[in-house]
Amino acid sequence: MVLEATMIIIDNSESSRNGDYLPSRYEAQADAVNLIFSAKTQANPESSVGLMSMGGKGPEVLVTLTTDFGKVLDGLHRTKIRGSTHLATGIQVAGLALKHRQNKQQRQRIIVFTCSPIAEDEKSLEKLAKKMKKNNVSIDFIAFGDLDPENTQKLEAFHENIKGGESSHLAIIPPGPNLLSDHLVTTPILGGDGTGARAGEGAGGEGGETGSGGFEFGVDPSTDPELALALRMSFEEEKARLEKEKKEREEKEGKSNLEGIPEEGGDASQPLLNQNAEPSGSTADDETGKKDKADDTDKMDTA
Repeated sequence: MVLEATMIIIDNSESSRNGDYLPSRYEAQADAVNLIFSAKTQANPESSVGLMSMGGKGPEVLVTLTTDFGKVLDGLHRTKIRGSTHLATGIQVAGLALKHRQNKQQRQRIIVFTCSPIAEDEKSLEKLAKKMKKNNVSIDFIAFGDLDPENTQKLEAFHENIKGGESSHLAIIPPGPNLLSDHLVTTPILGGDGTGARAGEGAGGEGGETGSGGFEFGVDPSTDPELALALRMSFEEEKARLEKEKKEREEKEGKSNLEGIPEEGGDASQPLLNQNAEPSGSTADDETGKKDKADDTDKMDTA
């Protein structure tokens, strides 16, 4: 799986108090952050996740990149709901946090939750999108809450200017009876590189099962997202285990083949020491053999 450094930006503005998403917009984000953290770190143990807020007086880095979910949970509990959002500034701060990541092999990704009106104009967002794309930063937007046409138009314009072949995604999730995380698990965002359809294809081609309705492993992620995620992770772990066993078996077979090759110039039937307690095949051993042969010849001549 992809090695990533991910900064999650949550919307803690006054709009996040709304209860149109169960149990509230802010609590729905906290639940989704839990799901994203688990998916990223289980997909690759060396991936790291950070947390930011963009409400109040300005963006705040709550947790730097880490693999410890306890720190992320503490950051969520310390966050206060207040003020309005600062989307553009928040993305720029997240980009700086990713730039100073310890492992430079990690891909850079920002996941932004937005549930309030966007103050920035469309042109400034397009300019920011081009800048982040130039810095090789992928940005996923999870838009919910205030989904008026102006907001969605700004997000779509940003997405059009940053998206690549497999990098950035935009998920617009309307209110409904299901949790925000239930909708999120069906989007490409959770898989990072758009696992959605491709994960099902890979499973069908390599031993996975596709049940009725074309769902991976026969489970509809929208009805039971936790089970779908658990099955997907279990399949990935089993695949990794089989590859490891195959590699170990090939190494073992190669080693046994080397053991069957006789040493150059060696004779397995020859003893290590001769009758004079000297190494077999030594010069002294050869001279002793010649002397014994000469004695036998003398004896024959006497007779």
